[in-house]
Amino acid sequence: MKVIIPVAGVGTRLRPHTYTQPKPLIPVAGKPIISFIIDQLVDVGVTDFVFVIGHLGEKIRMYLEKRYPNLNKEFVKQENRLGLGHAIWTARKTLKKVDEVFIILGDTIYDTDLSKFLDLENSSVGVKKVDVPGDFGVAEINEENRVIKMVEKPKIPKSNLALVGLYKINEVDVLIESLEHLISNDIRTNDEYQLTDALMMMIEKGVDFSALTINNWYDCGKKDVLLETNSMLLKKDGYVSSDLPSYYNTIIIHPVAIGENCKISSSIIGPHVTIGDNTVINHSIVSDSIIGNYAKIEEIVLRESVVGNDASIKGIRQSLNIGDNTEIDFSN
Repeated sequence: MKVIIPVAGVGTRLRPHTYTQPKPLIPVAGKPIISFIIDQLVDVGVTDFVFVIGHLGEKIRMYLEKRYPNLNKEFVKQENRLGLGHAIWTARKTLKKVDEVFIILGDTIYDTDLSKFLDLENSSVGVKKVDVPGDFGVAEINEENRVIKMVEKPKIPKSNLALVGLYKINEVDVLIESLEHLISNDIRTNDEYQLTDALMMMIEKGVDFSALTINNWYDCGKKDVLLETNSMLLKKDGYVSSDLPSYYNTIIIHPVAIGENCKISSSIIGPHVTIGDNTVINHSIVSDSIIGNYAKIEEIVLRESVVGNDASIKGIRQSLNIGDNTEIDFSN
């Protein structure tokens, strides 16, 4: 089996962070998003990876080469971002003589046992019931849990089962043929070549797809979801920093993940805070936030915030002499 992880997106919903940092490298619970995906796959025995890169792709390549030097990996560049189907088509040459391919999005964290996908005999897609299915690709299934139809962001959804970005394909040649048909005939949905359309063509050609319901998934493309995911993961075993040094005059409220060589003093950190390496925090209160590497934060209260690498924030220090029966409001 070979895994394809598309990571060519621009990440417009997370700007300004994604102007200089690819979305898959943004940290949650102490490590970049893409590491959660790779580690989860390696744990279930996957060894061959293809990364479709684009925007700031060299940063992703450099990180993966350094973090996973022994991983069997290939990099394919998607010159034009024309949809998920186009991204997979771009990597078609890496799929020669491949019996199975597993496609997983590189900016999404999945709360599921991926081995269940790998153990299925036939092709399959990951699904989850949602309240607004028209925002997603949608799968319609029959009584035998077979997918009978897939539609990308339907105006009138006939199902509330969203496609979550997990696809196991046994008929790799049929997938490539379907993608070739879309692109050679310029068949687009919402101005992009959709993988959903190619999968529907495969169904029409007789390929059986099972629907596997996952527990949850977190598309970390928005600030609020990113922070929610950070909080959720920090509550799980194995993500909280242990054996932290004694920071001067500082209270740590777990769960938190604090990187190496950080200098923290006279502050309150937590709960639900991730801090990168070599960050300096003085006289501050930080909660429910993600702070990047080499950041510097002084004299400020931060909550529900995302602070990038090398950022510097300094608050306003007040010196007050307040008389009786006085009310001062600095909230506006």
